[in-house]
Amino acid sequence: MSLNIVLCEPQIPQNTGNISRTCAVTGAKLHLIHPFGFTITDKQLKRAGLDYWDKLDITEYESLSDFLQKHENDRIYLFTTKGRLRHSDVQYPQDSDIYLMFGREDAGLPEELLFAHPESCLRIPMRPTLRSLNLSNSVAIAAYEVLRQWDYPELEAQGNLTKFEWE
Repeated sequence: MSLNIVLCEPQIPQNTGNISRTCAVTGAKLHLIHPFGFTITDKQLKRAGLDYWDKLDITEYESLSDFLQKHENDRIYLFTTKGRLRHSDVQYPQDSDIYLMFGREDAGLPEELLFAHPESCLRIPMRPTLRSLNLSNSVAIAAYEVLRQWDYPELEAQGNLTKFEWE
């Protein structure tokens, strides 16, 4: 099993940098679908995740159709403010790879994709008067819900003090 984070046409380099850091510390694989609103060498992107960039497993795709064609048999969850199911009500299977897909910061995922897969459209609850959470925050919330359900495989669960020792 593996956790995969998919960004469809990300536009803001700082978000992608922060998401790459989340992927690095959780062991999630990062999938980036073109076109981007920046270049991978963008200073802002690297600044947010530079010291983790070499720890990432990144795959790039030319388009959404390219990604969907290559992953047509995989379990893909579509994160959207338009979803009717809460992200925390889903049981994420541990016996296969799963993909958490997020859309552009300014437009989300295409409605044609959402309409074709209503059972896969998930929403992170929020107040109705506000547009949406920041993309990098949404990815972190979603990733950690999956990891919580999987009992945080291969992640360190306890920390250590630097000047003292826990009893």
